[in-house]
Amino acid sequence: MRAEAEHSVEIRQKAAPYTGAAFFFLSFTDNSSKTHYLKRMKHILSPLRAVILTLAMLTPIPALAGSINQFVGSYLGQADVVLDGETKGRTIRVDMVPKDDGFQLTWTSTSYRDDGDIRESTNEIDFVPSARDNIYGSAMKTNIFGKQVPLDPLKGQPFVWARFEEETFSVFSLAITEGGEYELQEYHRTLADGGLDLLFRSVKNGVPQREITAFLARE
Repeated sequence: MRAEAEHSVEIRQKAAPYTGAAFFFLSFTDNSSKTHYLKRMKHILSPLRAVILTLAMLTPIPALAGSINQFVGSYLGQADVVLDGETKGRTIRVDMVPKDDGFQLTWTSTSYRDDGDIRESTNEIDFVPSARDNIYGSAMKTNIFGKQVPLDPLKGQPFVWARFEEETFSVFSLAITEGGEYELQEYHRTLADGGLDLLFRSVKNGVPQREITAFLARE
């Protein structure tokens, strides 16, 4: 026990049970000693809090900073698709916007047939961060806990997820057929001068079925 010249503060050390760790109790001989001690601690901790806040502000935030922002925008391009031995023109549009902690992706494919028929297909999916870096799960339904989750491929629904790897942003869609076979669609979009290079692949039971390439210009 030790007393200070002006204000007396007693410090007692006691061993914590089971751990052997040491901690301290402070007892004050009068209220003025307690007030003086608290003022001194406030004076010491205030600069420390400022330093901690500054370091926190300077620390990079991994959310949308690195991978996603460089892909955000609208893109438009043309592709030639071979169906049943015939080459058909197709317009492809992709839009990506940030949403909450993730992003929303919309892609539209417009095909033109020789008889003048025009067919358009649009998909819009929200993606949310997963427990793994740079991998996002699709938020396509709400579970019983109110959380947005992917669909169930065992019910014939597509299981969709996204991945960011350096300058390539990929979306995968897995489907399980009624016979228990699987089909996987891959959309790889790689940053290029003025837009994105698109590579689409479809695979069934490990066998490639179709591949499409196109350049999508940033609008």
